[in-house]
Amino acid sequence: MFQTIVVKIGTSSLTQPDTGYLALATIAQVVDTLSRLRRQGYQVILVSSGAVGVGCMRLGLTERPRTISMKQAVAAVGQGRLMRVYDDLFTALQQPIAQVLLTRSDLVQRSRYVNAYRTFRQLLKLGVIPIVNENDTLAVEELKFGDNDTLSAQVASLVEADWLFLLTDVDRLYSSDPRYDPNAQPIALVNQIEDLKALNVEVGDRGSSWGTGGMVTKISAARIATNAGVRTVITEGRSPQNIEKVLQGESIGTVFTPQPQSFNARKRWIAHGLIPAGKLYLDQGAVHAICQAGRSLLAAGITEVEGEFQTQDAVQLCDSSGQEIARGIVNYSSGELQKIRGHHSEAIPKILGYEGAETVIHRDNLVLS
Repeated sequence: MFQTIVVKIGTSSLTQPDTGYLALATIAQVVDTLSRLRRQGYQVILVSSGAVGVGCMRLGLTERPRTISMKQAVAAVGQGRLMRVYDDLFTALQQPIAQVLLTRSDLVQRSRYVNAYRTFRQLLKLGVIPIVNENDTLAVEELKFGDNDTLSAQVASLVEADWLFLLTDVDRLYSSDPRYDPNAQPIALVNQIEDLKALNVEVGDRGSSWGTGGMVTKISAARIATNAGVRTVITEGRSPQNIEKVLQGESIGTVFTPQPQSFNARKRWIAHGLIPAGKLYLDQGAVHAICQAGRSLLAAGITEVEGEFQTQDAVQLCDSSGQEIARGIVNYSSGELQKIRGHHSEAIPKILGYEGAETVIHRDNLVLS
């Protein structure tokens, strides 16, 4: 069985920090490395930033756009130029590529999620390297991934990848930013994201002047990916050949251990594809029933309803302290739940005046966090 690798490279690695021009030598190394991995039998997906940065360069802009409309216009200019560079370099190595532009809505709607999965699988079967970016030209703020670290983790989860490589401007995760703290300690292995608190890791959201991310978004992406069973690595973007060395067992960068998986495809979509529209706070009995006994959520266990949502929306399930314990797809709207929360199922028809589902969230539509 071929292993699937998702590689994300950020704007800070793709462009020169002083001018914002494309770092063609680095891009050529990325292309060479990924093409070689394909020849070795790996299935490869590249998630590439850079469209806005390249658009700024083409238009002579000296700073990143601040408004959505300006960013979308600049991205439209830059995306074509960026893909032309990739196409020229990959073509020189006889490696076919495809452009895939995604918005969050492509993963929120179940039918589009399944269609995206099938498209990726067909491209990989054909030996193509899909090059993925967020569709900045069309995405609206509430349906944006926000950064390509998150996008790459979502794609890795979608295609059930074996590896996610986050290429950045530092060689690995440190206890603090090594660019500003000479005492920053390198971290080679993270078994649980929660371990970072015990290691006193400081993660700021400061990225480069042209990028949008920072180490905080990479750790968030690692959480999404590892929870989906994907081994995740943070390593230096200027040395893409490190990908091969890691695959060969060398200790390079920071490796995040994947978590055990019991999800089917639908539950993976619920866990990582949907945007929660609200929160349900549960009493201790409901928390135990869901977490320990694997049961469905009943109205009797709900103490508080937060947000406005409709039937079949996704919501977070939280304990009394506000800690998320699960998420799932509801059978009732927020207005209905305000009326029936705390009541037993047999009382629901009398309260609402019509028959409703026995469960608020059926266990088949519920995923533990």
